Amino acid sequence: MKKFIDNLANNQKFAGWIFIFPALIGTFIFIIIPVICSFGLSFAKWDLLNPIQFAGLDNYKEIFSEPLFYKIFWNTIVFALSTSILGVIIPLVLACILNSKIRGSEFYKTAYFLPFITPMIVIGIVWEWIFDPNIGLLNHILHLHINWLYDTHFAMPALIIVSVWKLIGYNMIIFLSALSGISQSMFEAAKIDGATSLQTFKNVTVPLLSPTIFFVVIITAISSFQVFDLIYLMTQGGPLDSTNVLVYAIYKNAFEYFNAGKASAIAYVLFVVILVLTLIQWNLRKKLVYNED
Repeated sequence: MKKFIDNLANNQKFAGWIFIFPALIGTFIFIIIPVICSFGLSFAKWDLLNPIQFAGLDNYKEIFSEPLFYKIFWNTIVFALSTSILGVIIPLVLACILNSKIRGSEFYKTAYFLPFITPMIVIGIVWEWIFDPNIGLLNHILHLHINWLYDTHFAMPALIIVSVWKLIGYNMIIFLSALSGISQSMFEAAKIDGATSLQTFKNVTVPLLSPTIFFVVIITAISSFQVFDLIYLMTQGGPLDSTNVLVYAIYKNAFEYFNAGKASAIAYVLFVVILVLTLIQWNLRKKLVYNED
């Protein structure tokens, strides 16, 4: 028996399975089973109280026949696209500036990263005060009177500003890590050749950072499509559904309208959208990523 136990202890493969077994159990219970159940619910009618009734494709037909769904879908696209573009370009530029060893760079790194680790409830409260039309800091500085969160034209841009502001620090740290892996001889060679800072950024920095940029674009886009807490805290999808997005629509259908079947159907529509966009980005990597085989 002792020999058997010793053999098991020396078996690295067995030891590996022992270590990952709790994670596998957690993944199966809290991810795989709910995913399967929610897929089944997307073909059913259920109000969380009465028995589940099979409904076929009725939930999907109802979704695609509603004009509101297309408005929500467009809001999600606008938010995700704007956040993905600004949430990559701004951190990339800041990372290049801080990588040049400017004075106080460590302070700026900390300052930019703090919003990412700040709880969203705190961010929501602070930015609601900043955007307040009467006593808000932003209107006071700009000498304007804009109902930022209560105007259909300004509510979505306001949320995009907050989302990008929160993402800047995280994406910037990723870019700084990638920049630290680039040999300084590349930049020195460009400087010797007479390249300007803009030419160096365009022809040296961006190509060498393209794998990291590609990665950041994908994770930023996916997280932007799944935005919920910011909408819930600041606008609740208003005004007039101008900031309503797919994940918030899932929440409302499931826990306010008690229509779990429709909520599950919207969730799988969102899943397909994210999957398709990710596959498109992945297939474009050979054209967008430098030296990609």
